[in-house]
Amino acid sequence: MTLHAVDIFKGIAMVSMAMLFFSCKDNYKRVGEEAKKEVFPQGVAENFVLTYTEMQENLSAEDTGASKVLAVISGPLRNDFENLAFPHQTFPEGLLVEIFNERNERTTIEADYGIYYTATAIIDLQGNVIIKGQDGKKLEAPQLYYDQQNEWAFTQEKFKFTNPEDGTVMDGEGMDIKKDLTFLNAHKTFGLMLIKEDKDD
Repeated sequence: MTLHAVDIFKGIAMVSMAMLFFSCKDNYKRVGEEAKKEVFPQGVAENFVLTYTEMQENLSAEDTGASKVLAVISGPLRNDFENLAFPHQTFPEGLLVEIFNERNERTTIEADYGIYYTATAIIDLQGNVIIKGQDGKKLEAPQLYYDQQNEWAFTQEKFKFTNPEDGTVMDGEGMDIKKDLTFLNAHKTFGLMLIKEDKDD
């Protein structure tokens, strides 16, 4: 083979490789994080306040009456995903939930992040969750769920419960509690610590 023929052969080989390279399709099947499609909310609300109320009596079309406030949810940002198959709302910058009983006494729940599932009326609260009762009782946990329909909160995480009425602090793991903190069912406890001294008679 002459030098000229070798050059021609090399040129054909390079062109063939280039054509092969450019005709290749990306058949790589993406899985895991790469396969997730980004979903955007159908609505965004800043510095929002949501008030949940109920009428105290059945009214006809022409009657007027007062409604009772059951709960107020507020925060700096709310993302609305109600158009999805499993509708929900997210609160990526934290939220405050205020719950009122029949005597209009207030219990507050604070968290760094929250997801409200509309179909089940359950709020998933995450990050520095604190529940405070009207009587000074306080529950702290890294994560818990609040069930609006049954008016209970529950978690499988570790928690700390402070009760100023009897001057104790309880540490445990896993519990469910009534919304006003009047009843606590602890799954596991690590001990009870007194936070005040008894006065001498």
